[in-house]
Amino acid sequence: MLHNVVLVVHILCAGMIIGLVLLQRGKGAEAGTGFGAGASGTVFGARGSANFLSRATGVLATVFFITSLALAYLSTQRAAPTSLLDSPAQTAPVPKTPPNTLSPGPTPAQPDATPPAATDLPQLPKDSQSSPSGDTPPASPDSGGGNAPH
Repeated sequence: MLHNVVLVVHILCAGMIIGLVLLQRGKGAEAGTGFGAGASGTVFGARGSANFLSRATGVLATVFFITSLALAYLSTQRAAPTSLLDSPAQTAPVPKTPPNTLSPGPTPAQPDATPPAATDLPQLPKDSQSSPSGDTPPASPDSGGGNAPH
């Protein structure tokens, strides 16, 4: 939380420093002020704007420097974020159910484990065709007629 507050102050301070530097006049602009040009058009007077902007820039530069040091210190004190992939998998405990001693047979939710009897299975129809030569089996009717001449 403190890290985020210091970071917001740091970013705002940086933006205000940029704005103040862009508002100030360069050193070459002072030659015209010696003859009175532009002195009446300033809000702070002939010398007031230079002093105010310079002092505000200095104060903001100091705040920027302090927040930079604070962010460096807070980033070393911050715990590294942990990844879900690095943490071991958590499994839910298996609930222990007491054995059912009242009914010895299978419960209605469990199907009967005995396989069906051989007589319960459907029977396939027997093939009525017999092989004339005995060396090749006859083609089954659903295989596309393998022995038919083309």
